Amino acid sequence: MEEERLVTSTINQTETEIENVLRPKSMDGYVGQDKVKDNLAVSIAASKMRADALDHVLLYGPAGLGKTTLAHIIANEMGTQLKVTSGPAIERAGDLAAILTNLNERDVLFIDEIHRLNHNVEEILYPAMEDFTLDFIIGKGPSAKNVQLPLPKFTLIGATTKAGMLSSPLRDRFGLICRLETYSVKELAEIVSRSAEKLGVEIEPKAAEEVAKRSRGTPRIANRLLRRVRDYAMVKGHEVILHSDADGALRMLEIDALGLDAIDVKLLESMVDKFGGGPCGLDTLAATINEDSNTIEDVYEPYLLQLGFIARTPRGRVLLKKGYEHIGRKMPEGKIEQYSMFEGNDENK
Repeated sequence: MEEERLVTSTINQTETEIENVLRPKSMDGYVGQDKVKDNLAVSIAASKMRADALDHVLLYGPAGLGKTTLAHIIANEMGTQLKVTSGPAIERAGDLAAILTNLNERDVLFIDEIHRLNHNVEEILYPAMEDFTLDFIIGKGPSAKNVQLPLPKFTLIGATTKAGMLSSPLRDRFGLICRLETYSVKELAEIVSRSAEKLGVEIEPKAAEEVAKRSRGTPRIANRLLRRVRDYAMVKGHEVILHSDADGALRMLEIDALGLDAIDVKLLESMVDKFGGGPCGLDTLAATINEDSNTIEDVYEPYLLQLGFIARTPRGRVLLKKGYEHIGRKMPEGKIEQYSMFEGNDENK
């Protein structure tokens, strides 16, 4: 079910090519993440002045915020090649050794989902990052000997959505650790306008803002919705994407003003209709809406928690006042007092 959702921040295989088209090539073209860009710009400029490799960089944050795009931009700004792989793809230490020995001086190696690296592979990475050497053992038993193979100075860029799952030794070897934040509506509207230009279509500012409002603060979702809105406007015979096209297309796709889709609404309504607003257990809720519990926890819940619609409590999930209001229900008086501690907003206390 997850891959069919328009508002999921994970990428599917069919989107890789179009993302490469829309991806900015320089820091100037990269919208948002100003603090991260400023820190990287200084480090890149200093590395180029020293004619040295950039410090290893760890990029972390929710999916779809531009970690891969930043890796491409860093390589472009450094004037070096970028080698791309992922944690799950490096199954054995030999796989990593092959990648590292094929790098040139100051090249950039990008490892996506670096938290999923095999432990044995990670052990090989430590001396490679710190001393630019590859340590391996030749032979077995008493005749075995340790061999150190020098590596060119390179930059490792690791990307993860779960920084807490990284081991301390690996995390400590990154010189630059950058957290990517969700985007504002204004930033997303600018991204939508730029993406529309790259797609060869014109979009009204109000239409771009409408797409941005429903994109959950995530550029990947904004670009995905833009393509659906573009198709809708094309069928309507409009050369310019109007606000009515954006609103009409997204209504048809059942994506509301806050970016919630039919599955999100179904989850909220089930909490009221089946469990009186909670608390309810994760597995029980998953069975009620016929969805996997891990998918609910990793895909649906984070945005609902961010909006303040639900809360996780020791007794289970509960629906908060904002959640009731969004689906047009009234929160029972007893629950208002009971769950006010989870609202984090004075008007709900």
